[in-house]
Amino acid sequence: MSSPSSPTPDQPPPWRSGTGAPPPPTSVNKFGDWAPGLVMFAGVLMLINGFMEAMRGIMAVADDDVFVTTPRYVFRFDLTGWGWIHIVVGVLVAVVGAFVLMGAAWARYAGVFLTAVSAVDSFLAMPYYPLWSIVVIALDVFIIWALCVYRPIDEVS
Repeated sequence: MSSPSSPTPDQPPPWRSGTGAPPPPTSVNKFGDWAPGLVMFAGVLMLINGFMEAMRGIMAVADDDVFVTTPRYVFRFDLTGWGWIHIVVGVLVAVVGAFVLMGAAWARYAGVFLTAVSAVDSFLAMPYYPLWSIVVIALDVFIIWALCVYRPIDEVS
């Protein structure tokens, strides 16, 4: 005698489609398996990026001889001014990166905004330290992407 939950020989199991394969998963979040890891990686990159930006700012405030000077640059500030801008932006990016690692939802939005500010800041300071500015902009773009692609499971439905 068959149990009520088992199908009869002429009736396929309820989970089977006509091809004998299980139905596709109902989850819409195709990034569900690896996006949380990217958000964690973005948080770590934000900590590193913020720390390095603050160090670049401290270098500019303490010793102007490290940087290249461009005499006819449109966005020219005193290097001490650029240094303080880098310190403030770097500290803010690092602090928000710590909150991203703690899982605060608001930190992802603030992280996108502050990382965009960091990218613009590095673009404007490119004549003073070109290679590092390009590296920071590339990291900022990756961080923004990683923070934007994440969608928690409860937001998927």
